[in-house]
Amino acid sequence: MFGTKEHLRAQEGHLLIDGVDVVDLAGEFGTPLYVTSEKRLRENVRLYREAFPESWIYFAVKANGNLALLRILAEEGMGADVFSAGELSLVRMAGMPMEKVLFNGNSKRIEELKMAVEAGVRISADSRDELLALSEVASEMGQEAEVAFRVNPDVSATTHPKIATGLKTSKFGIPWREIVEVYRTAMSLEGVRPIGLHCHIGSQILETSPFEEAAARMMELAGEIVGMGGEIEMMDFGGGLGIAYSPETQAPTPADLAAGILPVFKDGCQKLGISPRMILEPGRSIVADTTLFLTRVNVVKRAHVNFVGVDAGFNLLARPMLYDAYHHAVVANKADHKPEEKYTIVGPICESGDVLAKDRTLPKVERGDIVAMLDAGAYGFSMASVYNGQPRCPEVLVGGGRAELIRRGEDRSVFLAGQIVPPRLLK
Repeated sequence: MFGTKEHLRAQEGHLLIDGVDVVDLAGEFGTPLYVTSEKRLRENVRLYREAFPESWIYFAVKANGNLALLRILAEEGMGADVFSAGELSLVRMAGMPMEKVLFNGNSKRIEELKMAVEAGVRISADSRDELLALSEVASEMGQEAEVAFRVNPDVSATTHPKIATGLKTSKFGIPWREIVEVYRTAMSLEGVRPIGLHCHIGSQILETSPFEEAAARMMELAGEIVGMGGEIEMMDFGGGLGIAYSPETQAPTPADLAAGILPVFKDGCQKLGISPRMILEPGRSIVADTTLFLTRVNVVKRAHVNFVGVDAGFNLLARPMLYDAYHHAVVANKADHKPEEKYTIVGPICESGDVLAKDRTLPKVERGDIVAMLDAGAYGFSMASVYNGQPRCPEVLVGGGRAELIRRGEDRSVFLAGQIVPPRLLK
């Protein structure tokens, strides 16, 4: 029923995650609720470490910024790809070593550049303007920042247009034809030391050939840089490996990715006589399938279609609305029951697009049932909001047969945070 998701199984009608009954968790912690398997998280990291034993693996923090999960990843030896001052603060608190952190992003504030320089993390320059700003900031601080350059390789990967980041039309990166000249500029600037190249071509990519094409372009650029006297100490090939959200999908493994890009990297390095560190930045493929999202059925309404109204919407799981993304739905208290009817699962948000799952054949759904949305660990809670006056929900970590709260649910006080009513309006 759950394919390669060995941490999930059905027993006596109920869905279990690492042996813990999710229906019991819904009763104990309430719904909506995110539930993560610690065992699965550690296993996913180790698959990358086995496939790329000589590489540094950075976690893309944008996928999931829960501090407890980041602490587990730090224990597993991961570094981090961060996109903001907030994410940098999180990984520092999680205990990730700063030499294994890359500060990424296409439009960094001066304050963020200062914070990155002060922390001693490497910075991925996304434009010539940003390089010049970084040079000024680091020079004023009396520091020298190690900088890589994000390449826009103009590589097309089959994925949703909103998460394709390697096309020439993307806002990310320096066009690959301009990289060498920008690198040459950096070699003459104070306050920066150019050390390598960085690219990221997109997310939820289900074939390895685009990664291989991007790697080949990166090695070509490395050759030109070495040829003009530049040094290449690191080559960051980004992340983007997809997962099997639907039962019919086939997704490549970290081993498949290694078989595709390691030969390109190693052959290129050998020809150039260089030995840079390879870095990868997986996010989704590390954390997505570790986590379930539980939501309770408020109503079943038979109209044009059979609507199942649950207590969570796109405020807590935005991917279906943003990308028409598929998350497999399981009626957690009827997990091994025979499918009977087709349903569309919708949330309580005042938007017609608040649909979590469309036209799913499920066992008979009734008020009070618990629906589990699978593979919700990436871009689930991290994209959550309080839209429509809906507080964000708790998160729970399952490990060793027990469940631990790793984020408290919010109450209505969150809507007042930071707000100020001018005294004149209180009269």
